[in-house]
Amino acid sequence: MEIIRTILTVIYFIIALVVIILALIQSKDDSGLSSTITGSSTNNFYEKNKGRTKEGKQKRLMIMSSILFGILTIVLGILYLA
Repeated sequence: MEIIRTILTVIYFIIALVVIILALIQSKDDSGLSSTITGSSTNNFYEKNKGRTKEGKQKRLMIMSSILFGILTIVLGILYLA
């Protein structure tokens, strides 16, 4: 049981580093209140294919690693509790 805890803890720290790095390199994609006032259109080619760009892939990887981080937090909490 100790080996499983150790392996999961190492994976946990690696995923934590990935989440930190991805959070730091993400670009700000929110244009704020100015786009609401000016009425910028989101019906263009870039907006339709945003998931295929580098930023879209980074965002998807960030979401998946954050979910995995949360799951590992719960699992490690249960393992260290027992």
